[in-house]
Amino acid sequence: MIIEIKGVQFENKGAELMLQAILFKLKNELPNFELCLEHNVNSPYSKRVKVDAYQKLSLKKNVLDLNFIFYLFPKKFRLYLKNRFGIVSEADVDVLLDASGFSYGDQWSDTILKQTSCEVKRFKKKGKKYIFMPQSFGPFTGTANKKSAKIAFENATLVFARELPSYNNVAKLVKDQKHVYKSPDFTNLIEPVNSIKFKEYENSIVLIPNSKMLSSKNKQTWWHDNYEKTFKKIAELAYSKGENVILLNHSGKEDKALCEKLKSNLSFSIEVVEPSNALEVKAIISLAKVVVSSRFHGCVSALSQGVPCIATGWSHKYQELFKDYRCESMLLKEHHDQESLLKLFFDTLQAHQKYKDTLKDISQSYKQESELMWKKILNEIS
Repeated sequence: MIIEIKGVQFENKGAELMLQAILFKLKNELPNFELCLEHNVNSPYSKRVKVDAYQKLSLKKNVLDLNFIFYLFPKKFRLYLKNRFGIVSEADVDVLLDASGFSYGDQWSDTILKQTSCEVKRFKKKGKKYIFMPQSFGPFTGTANKKSAKIAFENATLVFARELPSYNNVAKLVKDQKHVYKSPDFTNLIEPVNSIKFKEYENSIVLIPNSKMLSSKNKQTWWHDNYEKTFKKIAELAYSKGENVILLNHSGKEDKALCEKLKSNLSFSIEVVEPSNALEVKAIISLAKVVVSSRFHGCVSALSQGVPCIATGWSHKYQELFKDYRCESMLLKEHHDQESLLKLFFDTLQAHQKYKDTLKDISQSYKQESELMWKKILNEIS
């Protein structure tokens, strides 16, 4: 059985964490499965090979999708390509697990959903399984996006929305919702690597910036002028209290540039930490006293491991995550004043152990929900 995992990559450590979480489960439950990954700029051949993935060839560009051609090739020829060159196509894939995270909605190009809807329809027609893993969906208000979303979700085998607004965005478009579920982010089940090598960062204040907070995708424009100032203020507050502060690059070149810029504006020396993989990122977060994150999976990794997290966000997925973990007050809002920021940070710092205990209890229930999600998926695959 060949399983494709879509929407993952290696630059964005959240996307890589989703890949690792899926592989961990599949290797335990389906030891004989074969993996394939499609190439993209942040998923180079050298990295795909390291996770034992076949290379998926795709004939798709913008609205042009010629992947149906592969079904016309003789199976013997496709097997030759697979065994000789490690190349597979859509025709060889039995199950597709879509772990795109947040790629379907009005914030993104209509083309993305158009391509996906065509792919989902072909999978259903050929008797294959197309499963949307827990992710954020919508809103869908544009005519083209709404039409493509309806086709995609109605023809999918299973659809898991990560939070209630996303579930509602899907449910509005789908007549029969028996295959649509709400389920939390599934990276909560994967354990980080042995954290001994990162002992030096134990009890640090870990700052995780996100370049998207400064992009046009963030409609909360107040942040465009105040985001860097906010991170600088928190870093300076922590340092003034004798805390060890580090900047953690969670996602590639753009976040690295932002980390370096924040570093240059501080009055004290600070380390920019760049772990080599997602499991190392999660390990460092697990050791933190407090995390301040604008990366969604930085927040998930903190909250699901019982680490208090102050956050900023640019979409509804952040609000819903912090609501789920019953700590909405720790999500910074636009136009916050210096006094409220100071109070929030010091209150979190003082009560970090109390937060840890509460968050760990809440996290257990979400881990159980993730196990139920996997049970549904594995039943379908079987």
